[in-house]
Amino acid sequence: MHWIKLMFPKTSCRRQHLPIWQVCTQRAFSSHLPNQVTDGRVDQPSPQAEAAAEPEGLILRLPKGTRDFSPKQMAIRENIFSTIVSCFKRHGAETIDTPVFELKALLSDNWGEDSKLTYDLKDQEGELLSLRYDLTVPFARYLATNKVLKLKRYQIAKVYRRDQIITTKGRYREFYQCDFDIAGKYDPMIPDAECLKIMHEILSALKIGDFLIRINDRRILDGIFTTCGLPETKIKTVCSSLDKLGKITWKEVKNEMVNEKGICPEVADRIGEYVQLHGGVCLMEKLVQDPKLSQNKQAMEGLADMKLLFEYLTLFDIVDKISLDLSLARGLDYYTGVIYEAVLLHQQGDHFKESLDVGSIAGGGRYDGLVTSLNPKWGEVPCVGISIGVERIFTVLERNTGSWETLRTTETQVLVAAAQPNFLAERMKLITKLWDAGIKAEMFYKKNPKMLKQLHYCEERGIPLVAILGQEEMNNGVVKLREVSSREETCVPKEKIIEEINKRLGK
Repeated sequence: MHWIKLMFPKTSCRRQHLPIWQVCTQRAFSSHLPNQVTDGRVDQPSPQAEAAAEPEGLILRLPKGTRDFSPKQMAIRENIFSTIVSCFKRHGAETIDTPVFELKALLSDNWGEDSKLTYDLKDQEGELLSLRYDLTVPFARYLATNKVLKLKRYQIAKVYRRDQIITTKGRYREFYQCDFDIAGKYDPMIPDAECLKIMHEILSALKIGDFLIRINDRRILDGIFTTCGLPETKIKTVCSSLDKLGKITWKEVKNEMVNEKGICPEVADRIGEYVQLHGGVCLMEKLVQDPKLSQNKQAMEGLADMKLLFEYLTLFDIVDKISLDLSLARGLDYYTGVIYEAVLLHQQGDHFKESLDVGSIAGGGRYDGLVTSLNPKWGEVPCVGISIGVERIFTVLERNTGSWETLRTTETQVLVAAAQPNFLAERMKLITKLWDAGIKAEMFYKKNPKMLKQLHYCEERGIPLVAILGQEEMNNGVVKLREVSSREETCVPKEKIIEEINKRLGK
């Protein structure tokens, strides 16, 4: 036991009155984790600092911006993921995986002002790394690295952002993204229309509530800025202000643009005349006839593609959920064409308004230049995609879940139970038979479980069937099958138990 004395001096334990498991835990952490995380940056402590540090009691808590999920919460989340993946596969997508961290230089060049929100790491071998901020840049890196020209892919993985934490809106620092992207050269707006169709299918299937998909085009927006006399150097900062429109009034947005970002008031007013417009085909026709905007080639190209997109969305029968919104900017630098995001609506009087509770619940757009920027020699690989805001959707569905008591956390179909003591071997034989037949089954991990507890367990967990074994059943070569909801019991010959269970389960 000398190793215990070396590792945990008695004076340390006595002085702090720590239980031995807690001292063991804190020592294990301090001696086996070489890196120390501070403010999102991982640094390796010096040996002197480690030697000087007096161990303190371990405080068991989660890092800021992260959370645990209970089995009932995970039941909701698994249903969300299953619905999303099913839709992605229905549209012919393949899946890939990429590292959770990438080279810092790769990530910081593509996220604009948001690059300050990345978690930076310092590898022991000297590589500067960052945890991925989204799945789009790693996907573009994957295409450029592997020289892939065409791919329809989905990916579901965690991403990390040093963002402001707003738990009521589902905004955390570690969260999942669910992405679908189409890479490759195709005829205009056909892949874009399918991405919007997928977004519509998923949000409808999740029954999250009424929603609206707002769309715009960076070419239209940039054309508006040029027409209004906004300097090119101010476009990024103005876009970040416009993203707040809807959450705050135009007057407040204009005040930010003028007083904080140095935009000329006359230029801000001209921009305001455009970005407060939203609608459909009629709005597009109005913009095409605009005497100033019609002189901008970039804006006209964007409007021509937008008109084509609306034709395809009409054929996909989702145009009633789409609105052209000229204030939509989306802050990421890599977008080059159509952009979109979905928001929840709530009824106010006789009309619907955007719900500000959780913000956007899905988004995406076209980024034709990202792959080329990573590998100019490889050539152009146009891309368009969507990202489903699964954490915000979960926040809404968790809030809307009616009865948590009846929410099932397992898919168990049968409990193999014993009516009398000493039937463990028989239960094991029967449950093996059920498992081998693909039936989801459980049994108690006790040699002699009480019958009443087994039945109560089924009622609490929503298990529909109980297969009961006892001396009488053994003598007659049968299994007693009990319907938990009706409490009806039927004796079934052992050789027909699989057939009968499948029949009851509707297989």
